[in-house]
Amino acid sequence: MVSMLALPIGSAFSASTTAPANYPADYQKVIDAANKEGKVVVYSTTDTAAAAPLIKGFQALYPDISVEYNDMNSTELYNRYISEQASSSGSGDVVWSSAMDTGLKLASDYALPYKSPEAGKLPSWAVWKDTVYGTTYEPLVFIYNKRLIKAEEIPTSHATLATLIKGQQDRFKNKVTTYDIEKSALGFMLAVEDMKNDPHYFEHLKDTASAGMVVQSSTGTMLERVSSGENLIGYNILEPYAKTRAMKDPSLGIAYPTDYTLVLSRVTFISKQAKNANAAKLWLDYMLSQKGQDILANQANITSIRDDITGDNDVAGTTQRLGSALKPIPVNDSLLEYLQQNKRLDFLKKWRSITGK
Repeated sequence: MVSMLALPIGSAFSASTTAPANYPADYQKVIDAANKEGKVVVYSTTDTAAAAPLIKGFQALYPDISVEYNDMNSTELYNRYISEQASSSGSGDVVWSSAMDTGLKLASDYALPYKSPEAGKLPSWAVWKDTVYGTTYEPLVFIYNKRLIKAEEIPTSHATLATLIKGQQDRFKNKVTTYDIEKSALGFMLAVEDMKNDPHYFEHLKDTASAGMVVQSSTGTMLERVSSGENLIGYNILEPYAKTRAMKDPSLGIAYPTDYTLVLSRVTFISKQAKNANAAKLWLDYMLSQKGQDILANQANITSIRDDITGDNDVAGTTQRLGSALKPIPVNDSLLEYLQQNKRLDFLKKWRSITGK
């Protein structure tokens, strides 16, 4: 999907767009060059509807720069981007992906090193070689149908989820949903991170899949199926999408695992071959800025990776709610381990043998 949200070029605001006071002295040159480029192309896994407030805020600040926003699933983004880079054809100036591992893999081959003026405001684990930046702080949650799951049955850990399903296999037959880890790069990464954090992962996976698991490549599909009652429980669901749906859907419940709660941070980088490299820098810096992060937290309902935004939808607020159970996935080389072909295939083979998928 491509979304073009643009304010009129040549607006009266363009002349007054100046570098933030705390930015490098020569940042105005980046702004001037970006205005001449006039566009930034973003390849993203974030839904267009969720990104719309961020795009609007960026264009209010930089009205001479239009945003071409391409919304794809994680596997589609990876395949499309790598193909375009190999052929040196037109591609994204900026990548913004929820699949942290494949995002880092793309960056290791195709990213432009760029130290953002906002880097010092991020956790140290969210910055890789002044090239890749974590942009969000999103817990992975369980979802359930409130009408069909009793309060005392709500799973509170990966172990209790597995026990609930194994103990009532007839009731949960084809009623549990998660990502298809072969079709979803995000799903694969989360399964690997589960294994790293749960010493009994494969045992829990076997019990969770014992009634027959339904796998999807889309978070939206899983939310819809659980809400309707077609499925009863879903796991490894991104909290922002679940929260947004639950706010208007009384059938959808959210539970946070207390044994460990993975935290995802959507990663972003600028392409080495970016045709609009200066506009890409403005976009990246805006995403990481207090203003951009405030929009993500309070308009897009995506938890901020900073701790200085308005309200509590940020690192500090999430830590206050969930404490030591939070396990942020670091933006570092450990993400690349299971992208090695032999390890990836071995993991997929074992996962399939256990789940039957």
